[in-house]
Amino acid sequence: MNHPSSRMRPVIAVVAVALALVLQVSVFPHVAWHGIVPNLCLLVVVGAALTINAPAAMVLGFVAGVALDLAPPADHVAGRWALALTVVAFLAARIRQDVKPTAAAVVATVAAASFIGTSIFALSGLLLGDSASVPDLLQVIAVAVLWDVLLTPIVLPPLMTLFGRLDPQLAAA
Repeated sequence: MNHPSSRMRPVIAVVAVALALVLQVSVFPHVAWHGIVPNLCLLVVVGAALTINAPAAMVLGFVAGVALDLAPPADHVAGRWALALTVVAFLAARIRQDVKPTAAAVVATVAAASFIGTSIFALSGLLLGDSASVPDLLQVIAVAVLWDVLLTPIVLPPLMTLFGRLDPQLAAA
């Protein structure tokens, strides 16, 4: 039997991604370091992957990635963030199966997800001729991971609580 809140899961997940995207492209560029902003969409995807079922988290990762790929001021080949955030959702969901989501585990998962997602995005750009040099990419990856880890204590607890309420069977597990 479906839990009543499970019908609202897609709507709330899309609203969370939309809010993250709006903040990421409109507010955070004002505090960017060398043009690098925190990836709030990645944080939403990781929060979802740590609290809801893996297929739903992967769909959310794809949706969030497509939104990032198409939102202005995107200047890259579409599909790169979709690929990166789908992989991030898969890996974070796999981590969730093996590790209880303690505070330290969540921060480590965000760091790993940020590194992997940003690396996939950067390497796909390198292969497609969209990106700068490898040393520049390494700097972007390091700063992106730092940003995402710094925002983890602020963003992930309310997101994980929200997503946990949407999928109570997994939250209680």
